Amino acid sequence: MGKTFVEKLLAKYVGLEEVVPSQIVTVHPDHLLTHDNTAAIIQKIKPELEQYGIYSGSLSIIALDHVIPAASEKTATNHKLIREFVKKFKIENFFDVGAGVCHQLVVENGLALPGKLLLGSDSHTCSYGAIGAFSSGIDRTEAASLMLTGETWLKVPNSIKMNLNGKLKPGVYAKDVVLHIIGDISASGANYCSVEFHGDVDQFSVEDRFTISNMGVEMGAKNAVFLVDEITKKYLASIGIKESSYDTIYPDSDASYFKELSYELPGIVPVIACPHTVDNVKPVTELAGLEINQCLIGTCTNGRLSDLKVAAEILNGKKISPNVRLLILPASKEVLQKALKEGLIETLIEAGGTLLPPGCGPCLGAHQGALAPGEKCLSTANRNFKGRMGCKEAEIYLASPATVAASAIYGKVTDPREVI
Repeated sequence: MGKTFVEKLLAKYVGLEEVVPSQIVTVHPDHLLTHDNTAAIIQKIKPELEQYGIYSGSLSIIALDHVIPAASEKTATNHKLIREFVKKFKIENFFDVGAGVCHQLVVENGLALPGKLLLGSDSHTCSYGAIGAFSSGIDRTEAASLMLTGETWLKVPNSIKMNLNGKLKPGVYAKDVVLHIIGDISASGANYCSVEFHGDVDQFSVEDRFTISNMGVEMGAKNAVFLVDEITKKYLASIGIKESSYDTIYPDSDASYFKELSYELPGIVPVIACPHTVDNVKPVTELAGLEINQCLIGTCTNGRLSDLKVAAEILNGKKISPNVRLLILPASKEVLQKALKEGLIETLIEAGGTLLPPGCGPCLGAHQGALAPGEKCLSTANRNFKGRMGCKEAEIYLASPATVAASAIYGKVTDPREVI
């Protein structure tokens, strides 16, 4: 019987001819991602670190991105602790304040590659499926153990095949696609599964795929992967990665799937995830006219150059409503620099936007852009749980950059197809 993507990859990593769903396997991942939470992780194993040290200086990828620049003495102390750890144990892949969001940095710097296995103490580590890797989130205790030993265990996931058929219509984007899927199958519809995207995926750039894979965890998935194709190869070549430096893994044509789902893309419309769950998805048209107080364009879900381009095209020559705050949050310094060169940042600021440093900040209510009781935020982020942006009495709505930009002009939810 044929094998799925994840069954082939994990078999390779454990040195077996085959593995099956629910089997427990011990793996040595290529990288372990941690971020600001590194301070808490290394405090868990302080005696062990002193006695044994770490497994490898090349295993860890550490990025300071959640609360940057430091917003308090406590945060600054944690950052200092991490920098000292990085120096003492010669961590090879460290990104300090201002470099960007950890997930964007991993892909930008070629640290996630097709056929590789990456784990991270952040649930959106699943983002790297965009370029054909198996990547998944683990908790801090697992991360601490992995940092010391270089190994951990995984349960082989079931696999879901998702067929994306046909072409998207103008004004509909990758964010609408993934929100539509989550709304259909629910936030637990792919629990502990490896989701493979098949069909007419050549219309999606790597940046689009990043958006979709990033939100795989919002449907419960352990991994959300796009198989390597010419689009993947061209992207990797553009960042200096030769095809000979990675191994592609493809599922067999007769692979057996736990579930197979199909979505007709021409029928998908702009949508919004309403409070307080990501699967509470409704067409934009049902919410048109809803007044909003803050708009956020950015984060690891939609803070890439193509996202800023879409927003800038809509906002070019226009002004946002005086009743709205528009926050611009590039996913990385590299994205920011390219957006500056292309004049996108100037366009967004002239429209009334406020530029924030590349990082996470308002997405999780950790720093900048917090909401007040009763306020509503329309965001391109990935979560809208109660209290997510710093206030349990505020409401968060999730949408594409196009929908957020169009809505910022009028201060109320607006269908982007009306302004494109």
